[in-house]
Amino acid sequence: MYQIVIYLYLFGVAIASLFNKKVKKMWAGERRAIRVLKEKVDPEARYIWFHAASLGEFEQGRPLIESIRSRYPAYKILLTFFSPSGYEVRKNYEGADIICYLPLDTIRNARRFLRAVRPEMAFFIKYEFWYNYLHILKHRNIPVYSVSSIFRPDQVFFRWYGTQYARVLKCFTHFFVQNEESRELLARLGITEVDVVGDTRFDRVLQIKDASKRLPPVERFVKDAPKVFVAGSSWPPDEEIFIHYFLKHPDWKLIVAPHVIGESHLTQIQSLLKGRKVVRYTRATLEQVAEADVLIIDCFGLLSSIYHYATVAYVGGGFGVGIHNVLEAAVWNIPVLFGPNNKRFQEAQGLLRAGGGFEVADARSFADLMQAFEADADYMKTAGDEAGRYVLGRAGASAKILSKITL
Repeated sequence: MYQIVIYLYLFGVAIASLFNKKVKKMWAGERRAIRVLKEKVDPEARYIWFHAASLGEFEQGRPLIESIRSRYPAYKILLTFFSPSGYEVRKNYEGADIICYLPLDTIRNARRFLRAVRPEMAFFIKYEFWYNYLHILKHRNIPVYSVSSIFRPDQVFFRWYGTQYARVLKCFTHFFVQNEESRELLARLGITEVDVVGDTRFDRVLQIKDASKRLPPVERFVKDAPKVFVAGSSWPPDEEIFIHYFLKHPDWKLIVAPHVIGESHLTQIQSLLKGRKVVRYTRATLEQVAEADVLIIDCFGLLSSIYHYATVAYVGGGFGVGIHNVLEAAVWNIPVLFGPNNKRFQEAQGLLRAGGGFEVADARSFADLMQAFEADADYMKTAGDEAGRYVLGRAGASAKILSKITL
């Protein structure tokens, strides 16, 4: 059944590539991958293979990639992606020797791929469970590790109809999972080579914090400002909530870094901010920035450093498919607000329990929370300290994984 589904999916991707630019890039990249490997693989080298579906999973695995590269320089790193959102952003990443797409999981593709590389070890980040690749790796006695994986009872592996597919989990040499529930669920399937190590994303956000950039325009914007609110990865439903509040509270400086940076979205944000002095990061002079009330970040790559300047942060996506990265904000010891669609996000739930994260359901609950912070500076500071403590207390997953691996 799996093989049939894969070929149907392959056919669907081929058709979709005719109409969708993102799918076209993925389709072309997958077909080119074997040729890339034949051109770039050094037959005398020893390779360790990391696979990440997309950019988020790559960032999750990055601390481990860089630790292994530093500790074991004799090995070369192969990094593969499934999605263009990962490959296109990180195709020039200097921490890997070869970067390419992973061809779709047919038996033929898996054999050709592994014949071209012959990795000595493989790491699959979080939710990657490719049936044919994993079975062939196991058949060839190549150690395979699942990193920062997390399991829930509603996943197919634990349903009565998922028994056959669940066999793929027994292809892994070892699981490094995020929580105890994941370990218990795997134990039900007879899988005991499991360690609860936490999430490598905590290591990554600490790395990002240490490498944060000084941003002179932002520094000029926040200079002498007693209160700064940073909204990161925001969507229109998020913006309608927090902008409504700041129109009535001009004593706050507002920085908006939207998830979608397109002219129509940026114009929409500006239209909601009538009456406030609004500038865009890439278009304003330092003098204009200094006089503005609102700074809109109209470029990528700055958000993790911008959180440094916040008194309070808001992370978007919680009124849509799900919140974005709350840890990038929390690491700076600031309270982190987000929308109601956060139940599937363990780090958001952890921040809520720690008292460093806060759920807002609508404009009224947002206003109530902001007023509580304004009325009690100690409460706001304590919440920020709890957010930072939550991140720091859960770092170290990469070191735990390395301690279990023998090269």
